[in-house]
Amino acid sequence: MADPVVSEPQFSDISASRFGRVVCYNQTEMSIIGDHKGWESGNMFEAALPFFVTQICVANLCYRILYYFTRFLYLPPFVAQILCGLVFSPTVLGKNEWILTNVFPYRFTMVLETFANLALVYNMFLLGLGMDLRMIKIKDKKPVIIAIVGLIVASLAGFGLYYLPSNGDSDKILAGGVYWSIAFGCTNFPDLARILADLKLLRSDMGRIAMCAAIITDTLTWILFIFGLAGFTKAGVRSQLMLYPLLSTLAFTLLCYFVIHPGISYVFNNTVEGGHVGESHVWFILAGVILCGLITEACGVKSITGAFLFGLSIPQDHMIRKMIEEKLHDFLAGILMPLFYIICGLRADLGYMSRFLSVGTMAFVISSSFMVKIVSTVVCSIFLRMPLRDGFAIGALMNTKGTMALVILNAGRDNKSLDVIMYTHMTMAFLVMSMLVQPILAFAYTPKKKLVFYKNRTIQNHKGESELSVLSCVHDLPNVSGITNLLQVSNPTKQSPLNVYALHLVELTDRTAASLLIMNDESKPKASFSDRVRAESEVIAETFSALEVNNEEMLVQTITAVSPYETMHEDICLMAEDKQVSFILLPYHKNLTSDGRLGEGNAAHGEINQNVLSHAPCSVGILVDRGMTDVRSGSSSFKGETVKKEIAMLFLGGRDDREALAYAWRMVGQQMVNLTVVRFVPGREALVSAGKAMSEYEKETIMDEEFIYEFNFKTMNDTSVNYIENVVNNGQEAIEVLRELEDNNFYDLYIVGRSYKVESPVTAGLVDWTSTPDLGTIGDTLAQSNFIMQASVLVIQQYSASNGQTSNNQELVEGGTKPAHEAKPFMKSHEDEEPQYHIGMRK
Repeated sequence: MADPVVSEPQFSDISASRFGRVVCYNQTEMSIIGDHKGWESGNMFEAALPFFVTQICVANLCYRILYYFTRFLYLPPFVAQILCGLVFSPTVLGKNEWILTNVFPYRFTMVLETFANLALVYNMFLLGLGMDLRMIKIKDKKPVIIAIVGLIVASLAGFGLYYLPSNGDSDKILAGGVYWSIAFGCTNFPDLARILADLKLLRSDMGRIAMCAAIITDTLTWILFIFGLAGFTKAGVRSQLMLYPLLSTLAFTLLCYFVIHPGISYVFNNTVEGGHVGESHVWFILAGVILCGLITEACGVKSITGAFLFGLSIPQDHMIRKMIEEKLHDFLAGILMPLFYIICGLRADLGYMSRFLSVGTMAFVISSSFMVKIVSTVVCSIFLRMPLRDGFAIGALMNTKGTMALVILNAGRDNKSLDVIMYTHMTMAFLVMSMLVQPILAFAYTPKKKLVFYKNRTIQNHKGESELSVLSCVHDLPNVSGITNLLQVSNPTKQSPLNVYALHLVELTDRTAASLLIMNDESKPKASFSDRVRAESEVIAETFSALEVNNEEMLVQTITAVSPYETMHEDICLMAEDKQVSFILLPYHKNLTSDGRLGEGNAAHGEINQNVLSHAPCSVGILVDRGMTDVRSGSSSFKGETVKKEIAMLFLGGRDDREALAYAWRMVGQQMVNLTVVRFVPGREALVSAGKAMSEYEKETIMDEEFIYEFNFKTMNDTSVNYIENVVNNGQEAIEVLRELEDNNFYDLYIVGRSYKVESPVTAGLVDWTSTPDLGTIGDTLAQSNFIMQASVLVIQQYSASNGQTSNNQELVEGGTKPAHEAKPFMKSHEDEEPQYHIGMRK
């Protein structure tokens, strides 16, 4: 029960102790309000329900505001949870008369605690539901040793700090030391996984060891917690009947493993039809949580134990797990759980604690609490022959706290094992420890990045007789068809096969199972996300796999990446460098609607594309898919068709346009492709108006002429290639040429360069009207719904070493540098050579 701090009119007596203030009140006066009794009260605002609704609103508003600001500072959710409670502690708002009268009156605290405890029961059920014990790899001794040693050392240190002479009241009991040490040694696995995901360390060896060690620590913490609950009575004294709760809890655990788990599996396998889980299945599971909680409550080890064990009993690979999480998580985390944090705050009193503790003692205890796991893990890493930096990082991560730590403290508070002083002290220690973990890890542990050197970072520099590696990214199913058909028309051959890495990008949310965050380089990911995402992942993997089946010159590998939207571009770029790809293919963030227009799309996907364009280690293409396979040519796939696919490449000039032409050139040689290259040549008026910008443009023009000459010379006998030049003086004339092309031809796909950092006289006047910078001027114009309704658009940006990747067009290698243009290219690049002018041949 929360600790009251002031009296109300109906209270008859108040007494204070270090275990909180005890309030006695007249129960008869509680039911008499005005001239009415009980439910007949004439004043509805004096009833419990309006107060409870007010408490929910206040708690959620406070938590959401604090969560927003702590996430902005990259702090774990646990920090917002504790701060939410401390806001309403006696130190801040807990003694405010208006708050106590109108928001948190003591006479309705039991209602508040009842719903908070119910939320906690279901939250512990979700904790067990999301925990995958299969991650515990006994064969790998490193996480096992780190977890066991860290928990033992931390528990012993916590026990010693509890009995520190200057730490609180000298009259302490054994039960308090036990609860303190258990809370001291616990680690919160979900928040730890979130920190690793934010810092892009999930795929590192350190991240895997830390996650496995956290799972083991969580499991051992529950065992110790059950011993603590069974070993002491509700008065905080040693229980003489300790053996009975332990045996009954063990029996219930065996019941869950040998009866409930196989029973649920049998029922699901025989009643779930067509992969559809009915509402009755969910209802029985939710009712089972309450039943299991009642059983363990009767055993003497609290209802949360039964809920947690029941969550572990649900079959790991069944869709019911994520279906329940989707129905429960948002309601619990967003509505009811903030009430539990409020209860924790009402029990803490910094002002009262400061009477018994000095600042020096608090600083010593908190610093010792943080360092003990770091030191123990570093020592373990020495014996396990691990890098010290990895040991330090894992030790810091083992200090990650969460809801489980508050549960342990509140259990000790309920049993009168922990007084206000020690409860508040440990709560503050948890707050400081959680705030320090991620910043320290971010600054002190910087993963040693491998210096990767590979020559073919662009399509233009690619050898004609070697495979082209492409990283194709998709967010959801609608992105797949356009990208797969574009890959099919990219002309994979025996001399130049296509190696495709299909990356399915999934947003990391609070509901994502932490054990499934690591990217799996498999065709069918094991990720058990929500039913929709899980089914979508399988369909995406099967669709990309079909490319490999239908084309022997194409190799496909599907990879699933789970990451927050804010840092998803880092996963894409790291994967591209790891796989040494030459081209990253991204879907445009707006999808085609039923009326042929582009919808609003997902703004977060657009930000990901912009970040990839800025940080990519190779060339990047963005595909605006308008259904290029089924509108213009009247068919649904490129493979095996006799109908020609009309592709237009619009060449304005610059490195991006040369890269776009190189990709379009690669498509030449197939019977099903007709390529038209349309070059926009600036007229005299455009050149005069360009003025000072002409110097840079002339440098690019010299290289453009050489590349166009090479293209014309090598394709002069190919009847499927057509070359056109149009003289234009401004952007308006360029638009008129595009409209004429659209009216007189039926193109399935336009390929254009992004023209990044290139001011072309051809596009003068169009830059101010560009609404999507990541598509460039011409790409944005083509993507407008009122311009072209049918043709898809591929916008390409060429990788440039001078754009912040490396300097002087050189890439780092181990032991030195190597020129980026050393390889023999598929189509020769002259960017790093002395320019030579050739007279362009025209078809």
